[in-house]
Parts: sequence; structure tokens; C-alpha cells
Amino acid sequence: MAGVDVLHTELCRILQIRYPICQAGMGFVAPGRLAAAVSTAGGLGVLGAGSMNAKQLREEITVVRDSTDRPFGVDILFAQIKADRNAQVVQYTDEVKALIDVTLEEQVPVLVAGLGSPAGVVADAHRQGMVVMALAGNVRQAVRMERDGVDILIAQGHDAGGHTGRVGTMALVPQVVDAVSVPVLAAGGIADGRGLVAALALGACGVWMGTRFIATEEALAHDNYKNKIVAIDEEGTVVTRCHSGKPCRLIRNQFTESWEGREDEIMPFPMQTIKVGARAAKRARYDGLIEEGGIPAGQSAGLIHDVRPAGDVVRDVMAEAAGVLHERFGVALQAGV
Repeated sequence: MAGVDVLHTELCRILQIRYPICQAGMGFVAPGRLAAAVSTAGGLGVLGAGSMNAKQLREEITVVRDSTDRPFGVDILFAQIKADRNAQVVQYTDEVKALIDVTLEEQVPVLVAGLGSPAGVVADAHRQGMVVMALAGNVRQAVRMERDGVDILIAQGHDAGGHTGRVGTMALVPQVVDAVSVPVLAAGGIADGRGLVAALALGACGVWMGTRFIATEEALAHDNYKNKIVAIDEEGTVVTRCHSGKPCRLIRNQFTESWEGREDEIMPFPMQTIKVGARAAKRARYDGLIEEGGIPAGQSAGLIHDVRPAGDVVRDVMAEAAGVLHERFGVALQAGV
């Protein structure tokens, strides 16, 4: 087969990007320089607003726009204080509302719900021509997000780092694809071109990658954190609620082990983050004290063997995907992949 452009998917057409690779908007580690590098390379870079206030978010949006004219996104954790679905009323915390306001005012091309439902902002985003994406950890959540008006779903499997569900990526993605009519991205355990090809085979139109982009030069994380991802294997992580109050896959360390047997002391989200997780995470992720706080990573860490520029990651994933399609399936891609 010659001249087939199977790697230019519906995701590329909707977002007007070159490659079907999205960088996860990870709190604490996904600043403007990372998002800009990924978008410049042809993927979709995403700011992690979960660890920012409104002023910081606006500044990081400026960083992206000063570096590239390519599309990018903002990932917000949609913490709710009241929700009445029957009345179609959703109320967010003041902090979340401030982030929403900045994202809308700046007319960011893509809005992502990294946690919770964006139902309360979908209509406003669509009026401005923005694309709305949201993570789902099971089919029920995916169906609900589609009903809420989300344009693209991210089916994130249990393999993923950070906040994650109970269903593995390989089982979750095709079931979500079958259950909804909107495009679906695959997330969890994906760090190379083989994962991209597998995601497309499962019916996804692209991938959402987090851990691989932490181990890049542009990620806002201490070298000790990045090098720890390189050092661990696929069993070096644990799912725990000790960081935020919700199940979160973190690198196993003294911090995670200190909460074993104390699960009844963990507060619900977002109070655990506010009172425990955020402060500890800063020590681990920024100061390099990697035993003292939550440092997310997925089971794909076993596939990551170096720290490199984010743009190189995008290009290498695409090159490997093209190689897999050619060598194993006889698919020759059009020039430029």
C-alpha cells in the first residue's frame, strides 16, 4: 500500500495540527515552554492549569503565543461545589471559575477537562469556536461527557500516571469508541510509536501522552524527578489517594508508603490536595526531594530511557509509528510524516 496517510487522523483535521499526538496538561510540570515545544513540533501542547492561579495561567498563555502560532490547549481540573444535572446547573469553585474566565478571555483554541465535567462552560467555549476535550476513565463517564457536549473524549486507562481509573487502556479504548459518536483519544501506558499505532487500531484518532513528556527538557520538573522516571520500570508506581483524595498513580516512594494503613485519614478532593498534596508535591517536583511528595508517572515509564527535547519526542514517536506501519503492515506513508 502506497501513499496512505493513516497518521493524519480526524484529530489532526479538527485541531488543525500535523500529528495525532497530544501532550497531557499535567499540573505542576506542563508550563508554556513545554506546550509551545510540542505544538511547534506538530502535536498539541497543553498547559497544566491545575497548579496555577489565574495570573499565572495568563502569563503562561503569553509564553506559548510568544513562541508559536500553532494551536494549544489549557487543562483545568473542574472541581465542583454544587451540581444539579436536572436543572443543568453546574457551579465550580472560585479558583476554577477564575481559570475558566482567563481561558475564555484569551480564546485558547482547546479547553481540556483533566478531571470532572466541563458541562458548565461548554456552551461558552463553543460560542468562541473552542474545542472542548475531557478525560474519562470508564464508558459511563464517556457517555455522560458526550451528553454534556464534549467534542473529543480522552479514554484514559488504569496504566496512566496521575489521576486514573480502574480499567486498563487496552480494554477501555475500544469500548469507549463503540459507546460514543465523538472522536476518542487513547491515554495510559503510551510512550512511543508502537503505542500510537496500537491506539489507532483500537479505534482512537490519536494519543494523549503524559509521562513521556515529563522526561523532557522543557517540563517544569526537577532533574531528579525526570531521571527517576528513566530509572524505574513498569512496576515502580502505585495508585493511591494520598496526593489529592482521588486515585492517582505516583512513583512509589517514602511519601506514598507513609500513607499505607492510614487511608482513613485521607480527605476528599480537593482538600487533600490543598492541605497535603500540593505542598509535598512542590518539594518533590521542584526541589528534587523525590521521596517527600507525590510524583506522578504511568506504567509507560519502563519504555522511557532518556530525557530529551519535547519536539524530538513528537518527531520520534511519529517516525517509529511510520516504521511500524511499513515494516509490519506494508503501509507506505506520504512524504512529510
